[in-house]
Order: sequence, then C-alpha cells, then structure tokens
Amino acid sequence: MAITDHGVMFGVIDFYREAKTADIQPIIGMEGYLAPRTMKDRDARLDKSPYHLLMLARNAQGYRNLCKIATAAQLEGYYYKPRIDRDFLAAHSEGLVVTSGCLGAQIPSLVMEGRDDAAREMIDWYLQIFGRENFFLELQNHDIPELPRVNEWLVEIGRKDDVRFVATNDVHYVLSDDYDAHDTLLCVQTSTLKNETGRMQMSDNSYFLSSQAEMWSAFGHIDSGSPLSNTLLVAEMCRDLTLDDKEYHLPIFPVPQGFSEVEYVRYLAEKGLVWRFGERASDPVLRERLDYELKTIDKMGFNTYFLIVWDLCEFARHADIWWNVRGSGAGSLVAYCLGITNIDPIQNNLLFERFLNPGRITMPDIDMDFPDDRRADMIDYTVRKYGEDKVAAIITFGTLGAKAAVRDVGRAYGVGSGARESGSRFNPHRAETEADPHLYRRQSRTQQAL
Repeated sequence: MAITDHGVMFGVIDFYREAKTADIQPIIGMEGYLAPRTMKDRDARLDKSPYHLLMLARNAQGYRNLCKIATAAQLEGYYYKPRIDRDFLAAHSEGLVVTSGCLGAQIPSLVMEGRDDAAREMIDWYLQIFGRENFFLELQNHDIPELPRVNEWLVEIGRKDDVRFVATNDVHYVLSDDYDAHDTLLCVQTSTLKNETGRMQMSDNSYFLSSQAEMWSAFGHIDSGSPLSNTLLVAEMCRDLTLDDKEYHLPIFPVPQGFSEVEYVRYLAEKGLVWRFGERASDPVLRERLDYELKTIDKMGFNTYFLIVWDLCEFARHADIWWNVRGSGAGSLVAYCLGITNIDPIQNNLLFERFLNPGRITMPDIDMDFPDDRRADMIDYTVRKYGEDKVAAIITFGTLGAKAAVRDVGRAYGVGSGARESGSRFNPHRAETEADPHLYRRQSRTQQAL
C-alpha cells in the first residue's frame, strides 16, 4: 500500500509505522505538482494550474530526493500549489519510480487536448530521465468521461513503444460505504452545503480501496493482467526502503578550540555550579548529582542538545529576552547550572530521571516559552547561527473533536440555513479550484486539509 499525499510528506512516518505494525509493505511516495513552465514562473494565466506527478521511492536515495522535491516545491516553487519543474525533477530522479499519472498529469492532459505527438515526446523524456525500468503508464478506472479514451491511448502507445503499464486506484476513503461521510467532509472543508450546486464532489463512488477482484475485473483483460501484476513489480522495486532508523541526528555545535562537546558541557556545568551555589559547590551531594547527570547525558548522546539550548538561552539573556522552561527539564541540575532553568532541583527535590532516563531512550524535552514580540529575534539568531537551510518551522495538525464535528456536519446539511439546489458531479483530476480534493486529507491527524 502506498501513501501519495499531494505536495507534502506529512503522513509518511505514521503511515510507515502503522503499515509495518499491520504487516503490510509500505510504499512511500508523493503526488507532486509539475509547473507548466518553470518553478520560478508566476503568471496567473500560464502558471496557475500545475500538472500532477506521481513519484515513489525505491530506496533511501529516492526517499531523500522526495524530501528535497517536497522542500523545494514549498520554499522555491510555490505558486497556488507547491511546484517543481522538469529540470529539478531530472536532477533528483535517482531512486524514484514515476508514472504517467492521473488525468491531472501532463501526459494524459496532452492526450485529452489531442496533442498526441507532444504526449509521446513527454513519454520519451521520462524514459530517458528515469530509465525504462522506472517509468510506467498509469491506468485508472473511474466514472470520468475522458478516462476510457486516455486509457485506450496509453495502452496502444505502451504496446507499440514497449512501455510497461501499472493499474492504480485513486483512494480517498477506505470503503464504498464511506462515500457519503467523505462527501460530507468535503463540504466541511470547502464550507459548502450538501445540496449546493456546482460544489466539489467526487465524480462517482469509486474512490475507495478496491479489492483484488474489483481491480482484476477492471484491468484483467489488458495484456493478460500485466497492469496488475506490475503492481507487485513496483512493490518489489520499493522494498529496499526502510525508515526504521531511530538514531538522532543533531546539528554540529561549534565548541571552542581545545574542547570536545563532552568536555565543553562539563566545563560550563562546573562553572555554573559555582555560579549557582557559591561555596556549596563542593558539596558531595551536588558533585555526585552533577557527575551522574553529565555521564547520563554523554552516554545518551545529548551533549550537543544541551549546548544548543544553552546557547539559545545565552543569546536571550544578552538580548534581554525573557524566557521560561516548562516540564520535566526543571529536574536537571545540569540545566540549572547552565542557566537554562531557574529552579533548583536539589532544593525542590526534583527527579532527573523524569527528564532523562537511560532505560528509556528519548530526546530531551526542554519546552521554552518566549514573548510573542521577541520570537522573531530568537528565530533570526538561530538561522544566523546554524544556517537558513538548517532551521525549519514545524507544523501542528488539528483534529475534529466530537462537538466541532457535530456543528460542522450540521452546517454542511444546512441546519439553520436555507437549502440550495442539488450539486453537480466533479472531476477531481481536472479541478481548478484551490480546494483540490487530492489535497483533502482530514481523516487522520497526519492527513489534514491543506
């Protein structure tokens, strides 16, 4: 089973772990957006509607390239949607499997426009960039008028030019019975009513996770079912990718010459012990606790983490920026001596093990609060210190609670408002609206409406 969210990879790790737990081979991918011209062009008439592009990671290199593509699409190519162009794709093609895509992709779009020669040239480009073994002509089965003609054209060209097929199903919900619930969620996302004319709707109830029998019924007659047997081939091609690595990869902190990271943390902690406790710094209880914490921090590999947090606090102190630390970090004597926290864990009888425990290898969790009007100063300093390409904002996903869900569903059904005319069918692959249903992912924490 593959995950191919549009333009993002937010759900990849959770999906990978859930699939592994269920003994299902996860296939990691992304359905990106390919700019009609270049990812730098931003003309409202020419560049507003990028093409869809399905990419799957064969191995670790492919996964890294997917991450680079997703990042560049957001930071460099964003115009209505996160986009890349063919030059960027070619430069990051290693380790990827690519298909001709759905009706929203470039090759099917050219076919629908009657530009057969241009479509064949595009197929040749993909074959040259990715190799014949990594490119497939994608066939789908949905109730969209243009789809049978596109499938027929792809099959004809594939046979003639010896290009392999693969059959896919565009999955937006799990069971066919989920269609109405999903349709209601689309109304919630797009702030429309269930009976509204021209609103976003799926073209038919075929966007569920089809069974093997249903897929064979749709595609088994094509070349003895090769589009379906090739799905197993693609799965085997993507089997080498593993995301099980749980090691931490911390930035490099520039320690002064003559120090290692472990030595510098100890130097700062020893210095801070005198600063915090004065003549009591030689107290055996303090010395024993400090040595124990320093050894634990070093054993767990978190010297760099403490140096980074200490450095941020030092900047805040010199820039006269107030901060506060919440959580179990207050139980660390090292953090107290480094000036990260201001609560004496010895006096308050706080346990270090609640913060760091050798029996439970997890990242330290030092939650720091800064005033709203000084957050930008902290971020700017961090970017200057470590480099713009080494600092990233993170995202938090909201979920629908029971009360909000009832309210939103009621609104979608027009409770308290006048009814409107019945809706019209919608082709998700040719959507020009910003609320592209491929972007709609509200069923889980990691798959949210963008």
